[in-house]
Amino acid sequence: MPLPDFIRAFPSVEIPFPDEVVSTNALRSDAGLAVFFTFHRDMELPFHSHKAQWGTVLEGEIEFTIGGETKTYNPGDRYSIPAGVVHGARIKAGTIALDIFEEPDRYPLR
Repeated sequence: MPLPDFIRAFPSVEIPFPDEVVSTNALRSDAGLAVFFTFHRDMELPFHSHKAQWGTVLEGEIEFTIGGETKTYNPGDRYSIPAGVVHGARIKAGTIALDIFEEPDRYPLR
């Protein structure tokens, strides 16, 4: 199910991937950044780290490797990535995820 129009009206964020691969809709506060990610194509997210991140899969499937441990996440599954922990993922086309970042400026709004 696609995101409702009012969520798709939220601004997108600047990420290092083309809109044809993944689109975004975000809300920012002084305390953090919430981003809906909609993956239009299969994607591999390179390993990286940053401050804390919490997320949930709304649709589709993400194979996350977090701190060296690999697990597959499906709709309703949640993940928590502590600050500084190296992580990467393989994400299937059609996946929608909601990620909350500790850093309000993790990605600039467009």
